[in-house]
Amino acid sequence: MARPRVSILLLTYNGADTLLPVLDAISRQQAPFDVEIVAVDSGSTDGTLEMLDRRVTRLLQIPPEDFNHAATRNLGIAATTGALVVLLVQDAVPAGDTWLVRLVEPMVADETLAGTFARQRPRVDASALTRHYLARWPGASETPRTSTLLGAAELEALAPMERYRRCVFDNVCSCIRRTVWEQHPFPPTDIAEDVEWARSVLLAGHRLAYVPDAVVVHSHDRSARYELGRTYLVHRRLRALFGLRTVPSLLALARAIASSLALHLRLLMGARVTSPSQIARAVALAFAFPLGQYLGGVAADTGWTLLRPRGI
Repeated sequence: MARPRVSILLLTYNGADTLLPVLDAISRQQAPFDVEIVAVDSGSTDGTLEMLDRRVTRLLQIPPEDFNHAATRNLGIAATTGALVVLLVQDAVPAGDTWLVRLVEPMVADETLAGTFARQRPRVDASALTRHYLARWPGASETPRTSTLLGAAELEALAPMERYRRCVFDNVCSCIRRTVWEQHPFPPTDIAEDVEWARSVLLAGHRLAYVPDAVVVHSHDRSARYELGRTYLVHRRLRALFGLRTVPSLLALARAIASSLALHLRLLMGARVTSPSQIARAVALAFAFPLGQYLGGVAADTGWTLLRPRGI
């Protein structure tokens, strides 16, 4: 294997509860190449900056209000020196001491690859609902795959869901080639910068690979309010990018809520969950996920701002 210089870009904000295991896992990597770590912190006040001190090569600080999923990553990548740049979030813990080599190896072997992304595995304390939904995500599969496009005509010929699946990419843990990023920086957007970037580089003739042998432990049990806002933003963008509307009508919304409610209750029963708070959350999420999908599609088609989520 060649010996490229690899940069790790770590985005942080009040990550003291999860950051230390991430930094420790990075330090244990057995990699036959030099590695630098660049962190961009968005105004942490919980000790995150102290944790980063002496553990990273370079630390950039921006105000919280300046954070943007695309622009902040572009800022951080510009501060790195590696030919290959690994993007990582503060609560995605690399599993094993060969995670970095596994993620980077395909990029070294194949110069036509613009990027790779890792498999996500749930935390040990993840809820039954979180495990179920993560298992359905293409970035949790054990099967490797490579994405290509012959051009815009091929993409347009696909059904909307297939367009999206062809362009799946995940910056929870990914590796991108600097020379490609210089031509295709992350586009200005408030969310889903990774799939929009993937669409751009695939249309430009590059290839992307999913690498399930590179694993990070990453999952969230978020509130229904948060998931409503996040789902709304994501599906508003997916409609604009791929023409995708998963819940296209009020009738479809009612059906989706009913099926989600039945599913969530079955999952709770299977996991023998009796906590009133967990049951209430499961019920709320059965409404939040479909409603976010429906409202996101409506917002994309009409240009209306139906929700104003914060902190997503």
